[in-house]
Amino acid sequence: MSDLNPYLGILLLTVASGGFLVTMVLLSSWLGPKNATKTKQMPWECGAIPVGSVKDQRFNVRFYLVAMLFILFDIEIIFMYPWAVVLEELGTFALVQMLSFMAVLVVGFAYVWRKGVLNWND
Repeated sequence: MSDLNPYLGILLLTVASGGFLVTMVLLSSWLGPKNATKTKQMPWECGAIPVGSVKDQRFNVRFYLVAMLFILFDIEIIFMYPWAVVLEELGTFALVQMLSFMAVLVVGFAYVWRKGVLNWND
């Protein structure tokens, strides 16, 4: 038993979860109701009936900018968790490094705010 690959458990779990996923998708498509009506086939968003063609609607560029900024700052926050866990072991040098990292983030956030990217009233 000790000769087995240490990753065998992960492989078995992956195969089992994949098999469960495929089984549930197939069972829901075979056993689920199949009465598609015109109302059920309509696109639906936020409880409002859509007006016009989707191809004619354009999103404001600020929507994409805010989405990218959210991802950027979210990832930066994730970098702070491991640092906070081992802060005592790392010492003062790590504290100074993180403060400089956070200063760069604050400067970037201030720049974005000053440019008006977060202002939705325009």
